[in-house]
Amino acid sequence: MNKVDYDRALYYTHRSEWDNLLILMVRTEDQFLSKKIEHFLHAYNFEKDYSVIEKHLYSLLRYIDHANELSEEQLPDTSLYELT
Repeated sequence: MNKVDYDRALYYTHRSEWDNLLILMVRTEDQFLSKKIEHFLHAYNFEKDYSVIEKHLYSLLRYIDHANELSEEQLPDTSLYELT
């Protein structure tokens, strides 16, 4: 897992930087994150019902939170040399 991808996704979503979020969607190795971003951006651009957009946004944010929790649990297992 690359924790930087989750931090970037959260930052780009918070700042409404949709172009950067799209680039992250293409470059990330996490396919679940990529799909969550894709669904949110599609809803944001094409959906007229705000509740659908909100549902996809919350789904993306929940996944980012979940992935960050998992990466924090795995972090102590790595050595200092792997972190640098």
